[in-house]
Amino acid sequence: MRQMLKTLSEYIRSGRPAVLVTVIASSGATPRGAGARMLVGEEGRICGTIGGGAVEYRSTGLAMEALSTGHSHEHNFTLTKDDVQNLGMICGGAVDVFFRYIAAGDKEVVALCEEAQRLFSKGRDMWLLYDISRGGTLGLYTKEEGFFPQGAFDFMPDMLSRHPVRITGVGHDIYSEQISSSGRVYVFGCGHVAQELVPVLAHVGFPCVALDDRPEFADRALFPTAHEVKRIDFARIFDAVEIGPEDYVCVMTRGHAFDAVVQAQVLKTPACYIGVIGSAAKKAGVFQRLYEQGFTTADTDRITSPIGLAIKAETPAEIAISIAGQLIEFRARRNAQ
Repeated sequence: MRQMLKTLSEYIRSGRPAVLVTVIASSGATPRGAGARMLVGEEGRICGTIGGGAVEYRSTGLAMEALSTGHSHEHNFTLTKDDVQNLGMICGGAVDVFFRYIAAGDKEVVALCEEAQRLFSKGRDMWLLYDISRGGTLGLYTKEEGFFPQGAFDFMPDMLSRHPVRITGVGHDIYSEQISSSGRVYVFGCGHVAQELVPVLAHVGFPCVALDDRPEFADRALFPTAHEVKRIDFARIFDAVEIGPEDYVCVMTRGHAFDAVVQAQVLKTPACYIGVIGSAAKKAGVFQRLYEQGFTTADTDRITSPIGLAIKAETPAEIAISIAGQLIEFRARRNAQ
């Protein structure tokens, strides 16, 4: 989403109108759920996707119509069994799509895109808002700074959630979607698996902090896509990081002893996910050390070990894919709560 807003800003500042096409609700076996989005300009789709296939094709046509009329609107695709067959799709269900027309040079949208980039860089929990009752007026919300623009929205922020939601009430009809999370993935150990893992996670929207006690491994050149790279003392991780309830932890240091030291500290945090690389035998040995320090089975139940989905991964790249898959699955379950 960060890149799409950057592209949107550049596009309309160049003197061309655009349409932001967003799935705001879906049901059944549709190709993409709420939050799927694409940007359409005079030349057609610029970036993003709402799932491909006939619905995306028809939505691109409707976006082109919105470009010619200069009006925003909502459209419902109800995909019955016959519709699915006629459209040549394998998915059925209903999809509500909102077409937000944005005029060339729209100063308010440019300002919103710039504000979003500032908030992305600060790592805020951030929501993108559409006031559908007012033609799709766009806004942002963060807990620290409230609504942007100020005064544009008057509903209660506690109605917002991790998953996309439509909020209706007296005088408003608002679609909200969290587009940035304050959560980080703290990767302890910057070896071969971490070097494969961080770019994959960054690509699917997990900001990563890579940490090691060896200067040759805690090297920005090895992790160009990481949010941060830090050299730390594994025995004193809280001198360098503060791990909160939105954060994930992946432990993959160079040895059992360091893994145990890190785990003993991260178990004292509210991290939403703690995963540790290694075999079942290694897990048993490390857990025994933790029990000797006073930790309980309730504590170690928070740890996923061996980390990653069971896809018979062997190489560092394959292991990275298995871990990324597990974090994607965990995030999706958590966001649906």
